[in-house]
Amino acid sequence: MNKQQLASTIWESANQMRSKIEANEYKDFILGFIFYKYLSEKELNLMESEGFTEEQIKKVNESDTKYMEHIKNELGYFIAYDNLFSTWLAKGSDFDVSNVRDALSAFDRNIDSVYKKVYEKIFNTLQTGLSKLGESAQAQTKAIKGLLKLIKRIPMDGKQDYDVLGFIYEYLISMFAANAGKKAGEFYTPHEVSVLMSEIIADHLKDRDEIKIYDPTSGSGSLLINIGHSIAKYMDGDGKIEYYAQELKENTYNLTRMNLVMRGIKPANIFVRNGDTLEDDWPFFEDKNKENTYRFVSVDAVVSNPPYSQKWDITDKKFDQRYKHYGVAPKGKADYAFLLHDLYHLENYGIMTIVLPHGVLFRGSDEGKIRQNLIEKDKIDTIIGLPPNIFFGTSIPTIIMVLKKNRPNNDVLIIDASKGFEKDGKNNKLRACDIKKIADTVKARKSVDKYAALVSKETIVENEYNLNIPRYIDSTEEAEQWDIRSIMFGGIPKAEVEQLKEYWEAFPCVRDVIFKSISEKYMDVRCSDIKKTVTEHISADAYKTNFIKAFDGFYELLKKDLIDDILDVPAESEKEKICEEMFGRLESIPLTDRYYAYQILSDKWNIISADLEMIQTEGFDVINQVDPNMVIKKKDVNDDEVPEVQEGWNGHILPFDLVQKEILTEDLVELTALEDRLEEIGSLYADIIESMEEEEKESSVLNDSNDAFVSKEVKNTVVEILQDIENDEIFALKEYLKLSKKKEKLEYIENCSSVTWESMELGVDGTYKKGSVNNRIKEIQLGYQFDQDSFENKMITVLKLMEEESQAKKDVKLKAEELHLKTKETIEKLDEDTSLKLLELKWIEPLLNELYTIPDDVIEEMISKVVILADKYNTTFSDVEDKIDTTGKALSSMISELVGNEYDMEGLTEFRKILGV
Repeated sequence: MNKQQLASTIWESANQMRSKIEANEYKDFILGFIFYKYLSEKELNLMESEGFTEEQIKKVNESDTKYMEHIKNELGYFIAYDNLFSTWLAKGSDFDVSNVRDALSAFDRNIDSVYKKVYEKIFNTLQTGLSKLGESAQAQTKAIKGLLKLIKRIPMDGKQDYDVLGFIYEYLISMFAANAGKKAGEFYTPHEVSVLMSEIIADHLKDRDEIKIYDPTSGSGSLLINIGHSIAKYMDGDGKIEYYAQELKENTYNLTRMNLVMRGIKPANIFVRNGDTLEDDWPFFEDKNKENTYRFVSVDAVVSNPPYSQKWDITDKKFDQRYKHYGVAPKGKADYAFLLHDLYHLENYGIMTIVLPHGVLFRGSDEGKIRQNLIEKDKIDTIIGLPPNIFFGTSIPTIIMVLKKNRPNNDVLIIDASKGFEKDGKNNKLRACDIKKIADTVKARKSVDKYAALVSKETIVENEYNLNIPRYIDSTEEAEQWDIRSIMFGGIPKAEVEQLKEYWEAFPCVRDVIFKSISEKYMDVRCSDIKKTVTEHISADAYKTNFIKAFDGFYELLKKDLIDDILDVPAESEKEKICEEMFGRLESIPLTDRYYAYQILSDKWNIISADLEMIQTEGFDVINQVDPNMVIKKKDVNDDEVPEVQEGWNGHILPFDLVQKEILTEDLVELTALEDRLEEIGSLYADIIESMEEEEKESSVLNDSNDAFVSKEVKNTVVEILQDIENDEIFALKEYLKLSKKKEKLEYIENCSSVTWESMELGVDGTYKKGSVNNRIKEIQLGYQFDQDSFENKMITVLKLMEEESQAKKDVKLKAEELHLKTKETIEKLDEDTSLKLLELKWIEPLLNELYTIPDDVIEEMISKVVILADKYNTTFSDVEDKIDTTGKALSSMISELVGNEYDMEGLTEFRKILGV
């Protein structure tokens, strides 16, 4: 499995195993045990690297003080052999929940003093919550066993496996968040929002040699890690980023520490506190001696997603260094308190991004004064309006605000990105193209119609420091205009035709073949089929040709980078390179949306990058690898773990269907033909049912819904039908069946000429078996020609189809199994050239094919707009009046034919008067 498949499998199992435990609580168990496995294996790797044998490792315990101190010095902690994750697994039926309790207690006392702040009480949430896994020690043991067996599959023993581990860890956090309701906001910022904030910050800091980044409301730490990952792309070497964080809730504070450590970040670069960011300024002080031990630290970047509009204690806060120059946020809404805390800890040329409820843009009173001070001091750089319902557990409208400590300009870039998203279950989600467009707009710092506005400080002051996005950007669709004369008399205003000017420029002469002038200011449609006229026009062909020409050499470029340099190409920078190349080629093609093209690239790149990662980390031969296809089954109450069974095979890199299509073509065609015939038989059943009379449908041959035949009843019905069919051959065959002696049968065969004996299979003794004879009788009977539309003919046809269908299903099953195994063997034996060619077909061809659909999409969009315009005034007001009049007369005529009592007739007479006829 690749890391996406493994993460999905682990989540599916974990979600079944958690049963009635809340997702928000269960995450602490599975993520805690994952972290414990990570620490255990790290210690095992150290001992093995130092030459310890398996027997020597088994003897490592707390009594070996010298070696214990060595391990603590190297790793910052020590775990005795009896308490290692692998030892728990090895215990089998002897494992007990008490082993976990003892191990977690021992962990805290065996932490090196230098690393206390990183590891101390990191398993506290797990340890105190074990009782929630079951009402008895036996139940808790069983639940933990299932978790351990599930977690053991996660690889943690190499550089590439840190990426796999980190991916799985964040995937599980995101899935728990999606199932945790309102509590999700306490520990998780959606990945797409993290990526967007990361891109903005990374671009600002890309020239720094070393940086410090900080999240004062860190939750799981995923937001902080994404920022670090994005910035690391621009840096050479490891260990050049220091991570600072503070988190109020102990369980999420522990998640932050675990997440940072498991990403391979050195403990010396991790500075995390469990505390109230607003009450206890950060980062360093001793809890018992705050005043004398506080040490201020400033950082290059701050990122945060604090709790929205939280209540806080404002007592004496006006003297706090964080707020004294800007103001104190109201006690019922701490949004600006978090923002000012973040800003306070920025270096002179630092940058911060913060997620806030959109009310901070326009609320007055104390918040209005803070906003005014921020604007006057030129701190607010960019405001990004996010789509609704984008965060788990809340539908509050939100924004991202970007601030810089020192800026060369005093304007504010405002972006309305509220309409760019896709649905993802109950929530909305930023797409890759949305993130790219926002990040590009922030970088370009230019106004974009209906999307972004670069607003001067003077304009903001004129608006009394109100930053509400609709004041500066009108992203609403323009109201449709209607021409009164066209409504009355028909015709299309030339002005409305000219609103499609960008299409007429891109497709010369198309306007003139669709429309004709009927007066100085009005036009009409001159063609009968707009779609045909456009698609067959020479300019449509020219547009498609120009698009394809613009991408000349693009395939070859992709092949050189991705296929020829497959083991060396850096995936992340390669995507950016391809993107810039693609954008450059699209410049010459009007009406194309570069971000629509980017989404195509991004979707395909998810597949390409996953494959590249496996090939570059596992070796080229992994292309020929085939893995068991493991399928998760429903967990039984008595199962220790979620059952997983093998159902066939999957290509580790190469999909079976691609190999079948390109190499095993003949086999695939045979299988497809059988499957097509089965589908055709299904259609024939439907046709026969539709042709049946109502009386026929009432028979027992159909199910209660009258949409399928009942096999047993059809067979019985046909038997009844065939009983009455008889001819000379059938009579003769029945007489043959009455014979018992071989000599009699042989004489009968020799003398009876009314039977076509050669149509049956002859037995070894020269006679015909009873089964063969009966089959021949049935064959003759089924061949009887009933009237085509008769019930008898329909039932015999259905029976024949059922017999064919039964055999076809067997053939399909057998052929599919043969092809499946043949595909496995084929992949495993592929030579290098064929393997690379198949990768070409998997990666490059689908990308180009989808890009080449863009011109057709543009043409379809133009046709749609033209058709709407042509139909808009097609029916005039007088046409409507005529229709009303005609309908009224017809209705009046029908009324005159009605009869009833005097009261009914009186009412109908009045109705005719209203109709005016």
